[in-house]
Amino acid sequence: MDGKIFDNRELSWLKFNERVLEEAQDRRVPLLERLNFTAIFQSNLDEFFMVRVGSLFNKLEKTPKKKDGKSKMTPKEQLTAVFDKVKELEPMKDIAYKNIMLELMEHNIEQVTFRTATVEEQQYLEEYFKREMKPYISPQIADKKTPFPFLTNKEIYCVLQLQSKSGIKLGVIPATGQFERLIPVQVNSETNPKHPKRRFVLAEELILHFAPLLFKNYTVIDKTLVRVTRSADITVTDEIYAQSADFREAMEIVCHKRKKLPPVRLQLSETLSQPALECLCSNLGLDADNTIYLKTPLDLSFVHKLYDMCDDQNLKYDKVIPQKSDSLSEALSITTQIKRHDVLLSYPYESIKPFIQLLNEAADDPKVTDIKITLYRLAKNSQIIEALCEAAENGKNVFVLVELLARFDEENNIAWSRRLQEAGCTICYGPKDLKVHSKLLLIKRKNGRKTDYITQIGTGNYNEKTSAVYSDLSLITANPDIAADAEKLFDALKNDTLLDEAEHLLVAPNHLRKPIIDMIDDEIYHAENGEDAYIGVKVNSMCDKQLMKKLIEASCAGVKVDLVVRGICCLIAGIEGVSENITVTSIVGRYLEHSRIYIFGTPDRARIYIGSADFMTRNTVRRVEVAAPVYDQKIKKRLLDMFNILIHDNIKARKQLPDGTYIYKVNDEPPLDAQKYFIEEAYKKAKKKAAAKARRKPKTASRKKGES
Repeated sequence: MDGKIFDNRELSWLKFNERVLEEAQDRRVPLLERLNFTAIFQSNLDEFFMVRVGSLFNKLEKTPKKKDGKSKMTPKEQLTAVFDKVKELEPMKDIAYKNIMLELMEHNIEQVTFRTATVEEQQYLEEYFKREMKPYISPQIADKKTPFPFLTNKEIYCVLQLQSKSGIKLGVIPATGQFERLIPVQVNSETNPKHPKRRFVLAEELILHFAPLLFKNYTVIDKTLVRVTRSADITVTDEIYAQSADFREAMEIVCHKRKKLPPVRLQLSETLSQPALECLCSNLGLDADNTIYLKTPLDLSFVHKLYDMCDDQNLKYDKVIPQKSDSLSEALSITTQIKRHDVLLSYPYESIKPFIQLLNEAADDPKVTDIKITLYRLAKNSQIIEALCEAAENGKNVFVLVELLARFDEENNIAWSRRLQEAGCTICYGPKDLKVHSKLLLIKRKNGRKTDYITQIGTGNYNEKTSAVYSDLSLITANPDIAADAEKLFDALKNDTLLDEAEHLLVAPNHLRKPIIDMIDDEIYHAENGEDAYIGVKVNSMCDKQLMKKLIEASCAGVKVDLVVRGICCLIAGIEGVSENITVTSIVGRYLEHSRIYIFGTPDRARIYIGSADFMTRNTVRRVEVAAPVYDQKIKKRLLDMFNILIHDNIKARKQLPDGTYIYKVNDEPPLDAQKYFIEEAYKKAKKKAAAKARRKPKTASRKKGES
């Protein structure tokens, strides 16, 4: 059964990234946004190789015969399948990039090489190279007598095969990291000033062209640009613990060691002779199978700068501003309003500002005694950090759990933890070997003899930047029962223990999977008794085998199951007699779908939760995660409506087929782009609220005039 119903996790992720690539190919998407999607596709792959492929290499070394629990593939088989699929996808990306750049030429944006530049431009580029680049270049020669230089992760190098009587010699030149990559060529004087030509060459291409000048005593046989991706699969071992005084110092050691981990992928812009390639791979500890040839720039991150340089709005998405929530008034404090009713904020359609205002109010409120929060990823100039520091400096008891294991944000979080500690906050790093991935805030107020609380539970990070591009949900409530559970969790985290049970919240690792299974069982019971039964789940990824098996059991019992899964989905839907009552929808569009919603039951009796946990084993049993029940009837209806819109998207939604592939959802229903719908809905609500406010103002003014 497993072989038919479960997909391999890594291959499922590559299917997701293929859907990202489809956005670069979709002519309905503005041209510069399509270009951005090629860069997103590549940066996604970079992280995938660093984390997931790095992990497979480790497994290949330590447990080569151990098979994946879902697809029954060994590490070697998975690596082979991954590289085969990537070598299938990269040419598709190359074609997409080439077509986009050809179309951009019609809008006066053109990437050139030295050979395609005009004679005048070539003269300019040669002078530029000699003046701005050559003095700062340090070419190296690697041979039997000279060690091969260390190639930094994701940086680009020129590698040249040099003729030598003593054997193969490789010339190596760093080509990025110290130069501006995007070099404008001279602007033609005949260019229309309203629409100037933006012709540019990439620094590494220019260095590659002139590289032979740097090895004058050698004949260059061939040359190429290369880029190495190194593994990032490293953890805090007992040995590292022993070297440090505390966990923060241990993480600094880990961050340093990670930069030196072995390569897992080699990208090249040109073919090398077989002896030279073998020599290069040997020095990097890679097989030729781990090399990938590209016809596009090896690093596409420069397209973001190109995007910012261009002011033609026709090539970009229409500008969207997160709107004010219609459930909050500007005339009252956020704290006062939350005490009256629960609030749900939906990013990026609604602004994160009310949440920040709530924190600022708490920092200044003399009745607030305690603020407790878990932090995973933060914006560069975090207003959340500033509010917490101000609260501590104002004498509040501020407890902050900073997750130092947040991958690729470790160094940022180390710095933030120091900043918070200096401000007087109590800092904690969470239980050993478990990431704290929850998004949880608890504010405690002393109101005379009474104590009241405000609790916030989110699906996304406390990050102002990502709140404008990730779809997330934030529930803020004064419910004392939810606060009591949150208080228990914070007490457990303070004492380096785990919460075993809770009355209202779902809290991983000990109290999330089991309650979810129980609620699935309830739906199975309803179905087996001839009643309508329903489960709706929106997550980023799904690969928890226990939960997937339980969903299959529900399908077999007749429960209708709708899954909205953006990325990895190891459960294959629509297989007759097994998962035929399950649908899987993936939405990839302008915003990154990031919210998590769990629905158990038909609308008249639905139990609804939002939270931080995906249906992945790492979330359900290896992390501290929190999901909160939604009790407010208006918010429940809003979430049900939202989920209904998502599953009826037929513009950006792809449906999974019984063979595990994905195709665009096509039907006879009216066109519906869920993200566009939510944008328009937020604007309509904000406009309606503004109009109502405007109607109230004249009446007030009129009354005052009459009174005078």
